[in-house]
Amino acid sequence: MIDPTSFIGKLMTGAAVATLFVLSVSAAEAGGRYRGAHENAAGGTTAGAGAAHQGPNGGAGARGAVVVTDGQGNGAAASGGAVRGPNGGRAVRGSGTTVNADGSVNHQGGAAAQGQNGSAQTQGGFTRSADGTVQGRRTTTATNSNTGNSVQGQTTYDSQNGAQHTHTCYDAAGNVIACPTR
Repeated sequence: MIDPTSFIGKLMTGAAVATLFVLSVSAAEAGGRYRGAHENAAGGTTAGAGAAHQGPNGGAGARGAVVVTDGQGNGAAASGGAVRGPNGGRAVRGSGTTVNADGSVNHQGGAAAQGQNGSAQTQGGFTRSADGTVQGRRTTTATNSNTGNSVQGQTTYDSQNGAQHTHTCYDAAGNVIACPTR
């Protein structure tokens, strides 16, 4: 089996590298792509791809992904990406998945964005055991930069109880307030 902690480390490293790459791409560097694959020592395949682009108005983006198999039915994949808009907005995302020969799966991912109107972060994932039981959780927070008000939401899922969602809104001082309605 593939150790999910090593995959999480690769995930965070990939997202960090993509973020740094986006932030460092100069206007003279329009972009590029990379792709490659090779057999690995575990009897499987290691493959990766990446791309970066710089726009004419200062926007930039980069993404990358890697997939590793071991020839025994186990595999792991991780991807990350980052963008910078011409007006200062930024976003980054990363995710990773391990699949084991027994049918179990672990997926984790997250994203964050910040712009002139506020910021948002989300993270979560799911697991599927070898017997098909599924459990998942996602937590999301969004903050309005004009008022400082925010919302925190959490969604959970499990095979026996289905999906559950809760959310709470806060003012800039951290006091619970009524959430706006449409």
